[in-house]
Amino acid sequence: MSIIYTWNYPVFKGDLHEIKYENQQHFLINTISPNSYGLAVKYPEVKKALQQSDVLILDGLYFGWAALFKQGIRINRIAGWDAFVFFSQELNKNKGKVFFLGSTQETLLKIKERYNIEYPNVEVGFYSPPFKQEFSNEDNVQMHNQVNAFKADIVFVGMTAPKQELWSYQNRKDLEVHLICSIGNVFDWYAGNSKRPGIFWQKTGMEWLVRIFLRPEVFRRNIGNQLLFFWHLALETLKIKRYD
Repeated sequence: MSIIYTWNYPVFKGDLHEIKYENQQHFLINTISPNSYGLAVKYPEVKKALQQSDVLILDGLYFGWAALFKQGIRINRIAGWDAFVFFSQELNKNKGKVFFLGSTQETLLKIKERYNIEYPNVEVGFYSPPFKQEFSNEDNVQMHNQVNAFKADIVFVGMTAPKQELWSYQNRKDLEVHLICSIGNVFDWYAGNSKRPGIFWQKTGMEWLVRIFLRPEVFRRNIGNQLLFFWHLALETLKIKRYD
């Protein structure tokens, strides 16, 4: 499988067709971006969750600069939306089963309604966990039971970052599924609760710029993490300090 380790993070640089989900067992896909890197620097448990993922896809284009500047390797961006669409198409071809874990009951019903139209060969299950800062053991067991009773092939997890990355990593072995994929904002985009920035912003990797105007509170919350990534990248590029 095409993986390059950048700062000890297993970044996927291949094509999603390489990941044969039906041959996997609780295979974990998370995303990495300057924001998640900054969170990992601050919180060891987040760092462990990301570094122990089977693969990380480039939800944020700029983390790819680390591989480019450090190792001379260009990595194509695969956003959470791209992974969602790809694996949904694969499930539709194979008449599989998908489970959506996270968000509200209302959002999940919207997702199911649209998904049934666009991917009619896929059976859809979902569960809205309680909205808490931290899940109890009983909460986790209930989520395990919901997923396992449905016998899903793929679980898409949509919680706030880094909650979804931590939960997916810590609970992966308790889920009887082939693949677990954390996709965050995709739940709201697909449900129509909010709109993903247009194709120009996606291709230029500048979706964040649109989000600044749409949700300035998120920008204020994340800017410190993002700047930490660029600071580390600058120091290493200038050979002042190493962060491996």
